Amino acid sequence: MTDSSPPILRLMVDSGNTRVKWGLHDGNGWIERGSAAQADGALLGRQWREMEAPDHILICHVAGVAAKNGLVEALSHWEIEPQWISAATYQCGVRNYYADPAQLGSDRWAALVAAWDLQRQGCLVVDAGTALTVDALSDTGEFLGGIIIPGMDMMRAALAAHLVPLTAAELSGGAFRDYPDSTADAVASGGVHALAGAVERMAGLLAATLGHVPDCLLCGGAAQQLQPRLELNATVVENLVLEGLLLIAREGGQDSRATARIR
Repeated sequence: MTDSSPPILRLMVDSGNTRVKWGLHDGNGWIERGSAAQADGALLGRQWREMEAPDHILICHVAGVAAKNGLVEALSHWEIEPQWISAATYQCGVRNYYADPAQLGSDRWAALVAAWDLQRQGCLVVDAGTALTVDALSDTGEFLGGIIIPGMDMMRAALAAHLVPLTAAELSGGAFRDYPDSTADAVASGGVHALAGAVERMAGLLAATLGHVPDCLLCGGAAQQLQPRLELNATVVENLVLEGLLLIAREGGQDSRATARIR
């Protein structure tokens, strides 16, 4: 006998400092995906109103109270209470060794969960977004710790505000050069070197701990720009955070239809 019941639809939402990324999953694959600037709740609302209502909504959010309120408003036309995740001590095979496990950003946690599911061995998990985070996983699924440094846009903004006689918009046109011959290119190249250097330093530390050179999984807006500058086996994984959220949802037993409602 075949199961004729409709698929369970899960909406996964990665609410970062700059952008909100989302995906609708039907149990077999992502059937819709989208994104919007964090400040553009109206666009999110339009995107979501045009798609089928999900049975579950799982969100990782790191952008503050005002942005969270905007998300709640964008989701309000569905009568489904979303689940807002936070990092756990242990979940989906990953053990969290942060001094205060709940303090770890939920986006970093979801990315670590997805990376462990993909690799099943020690690796670096790098999110090159508003900030660059470089997190270390052991060969037994332990999150050992990680670093946070400013991302490309934050570096440009800081230099424009304090040192360089160009605006952040003017600096954004710079490109990576081996030997930059303009201020914009010098800033762009310096930023890439800084990000790549941080990743490679962490790779060296983790290699000494593991006894082998770790692979590197990259996500975030600057991932494609950073990848070719790394002297590592580095793979760009699109929507790593959303994949982690999906794994967390499945482990949480969310295979039955939602019953909790806002109204």
